[in-house]
Amino acid sequence: MIAHSALMVAGDKPKHLNKLQQLKCHIAIVNLEDGVYDKDTARSLVCQTLKDNSFSNTQIVVRINDLKLCGKEDIDALNKVKPYAIRIPKIRTLEDVQLALDLIDKDIQVHLSIETKEALQNLHKFKIHPRVTTVYLGILDMLESLGLAQNLVHLNNPTVDYILSKFLIDSRTAGLYPISFVYQEYQNTQEFTQWCRKEKNMGFSAKACISPTQVKIANEIFSRNTQEIQKAKQIIKLFEEQKAKRCTGFAHEKYGFIDEPIYKDALLVLKNS
Repeated sequence: MIAHSALMVAGDKPKHLNKLQQLKCHIAIVNLEDGVYDKDTARSLVCQTLKDNSFSNTQIVVRINDLKLCGKEDIDALNKVKPYAIRIPKIRTLEDVQLALDLIDKDIQVHLSIETKEALQNLHKFKIHPRVTTVYLGILDMLESLGLAQNLVHLNNPTVDYILSKFLIDSRTAGLYPISFVYQEYQNTQEFTQWCRKEKNMGFSAKACISPTQVKIANEIFSRNTQEIQKAKQIIKLFEEQKAKRCTGFAHEKYGFIDEPIYKDALLVLKNS
């Protein structure tokens, strides 16, 4: 399933966990890490919630604590209830990724938080197993790791643009699915919309969210519209008809010149829709 929105859900708040089946996001990130004070109680609560419920429309991903703290205890408990994926924070090296793979059961995906300068440097190497599928940019922790101020996060900052570009390209190079950072000012829907449009233009397909309103905006912006899908279908049909006649490059009065790269892009549009 193509994900366009990943909503953070507090792992220590029963009223939030009880709404998991009603969410419209593609991924629900149940959080046991930052902002959760009583780690043991939250872990038990999340495991009980996942044990008592089945989820078909939303992928449930649990963001655990640092493996150097109580992350291993989190994994031991979650292996028994089988979330869709477990997200590992503070990744730095290939050894960190391998440790996560070793600890997490083989029927659970491994997702990675890219929030350290070492992780950004090594990102293109992190696809060391098919179970490692998805990466999330933690922009605020990343800036701290680089010794940079958080006030750099605004729409026209070239440093942030570079981090976004490197994260996107290195993820795609590795064969990982990149999800862009959480925009903290959840009431500022206008600027959140601008970020989503900017990131879509860069090539992103998904955004992390912290409110249902953000989820709705992200889903609308990153989803392909009907016109794009119909155009892709027409190009695929035209190309395959001409290819059957031994022609793989031709001009079309409506869609311009169509050849194999144009055809492959149309296939990608349908895949991502």
